[in-house]
Amino acid sequence: MVLAFKAVQKLDLPVLEQPGRLPNYLREEKRVLGALLSSEQLTCLAAGSYRYEVNPLQLFQLRIKPVVELKAQQFPGRLELDSVKCDLDGVPGITDNFQLSLRSWLQAEPNGLLGEAELSVEVDHPAILRLIPARILEATGESLLNGILLTIKGRVGKQVVRDFKNWCQVQS
Repeated sequence: MVLAFKAVQKLDLPVLEQPGRLPNYLREEKRVLGALLSSEQLTCLAAGSYRYEVNPLQLFQLRIKPVVELKAQQFPGRLELDSVKCDLDGVPGITDNFQLSLRSWLQAEPNGLLGEAELSVEVDHPAILRLIPARILEATGESLLNGILLTIKGRVGKQVVRDFKNWCQVQS
């Protein structure tokens, strides 16, 4: 049986200081992604290609540590980030039928940033969790994904805005 979880978060963040410089800031791909996801966990593989080591997650008896390969694309005033591949470190037996999908974007607007992130997972019902009903696992999985997206949304509101202010000061 396949379990499916999905979470979506939207962002509408006013930026009060120098919002007209946001399109140029978003072109600083590696810098923005480091502020957005945590530069300690992010490795640049090539231009527009990154590896992100997610903090370990606990789902009942399973301890999951996803390692996600990401592709970044630049558009005028917009940065898009999509997952390409995901591996699970330290979880034998479920990695064969595991799929993680991330589709997200961040866009400069005249008064701030707009964005959206959709995170979804499909996985075979792990044998270690067979006694737990699928609906409970799916609800827990959706809660876990929502927590990840809310953490990233919080980083945009704090870390990315702080980094943008620092970037503006250095550029002046």
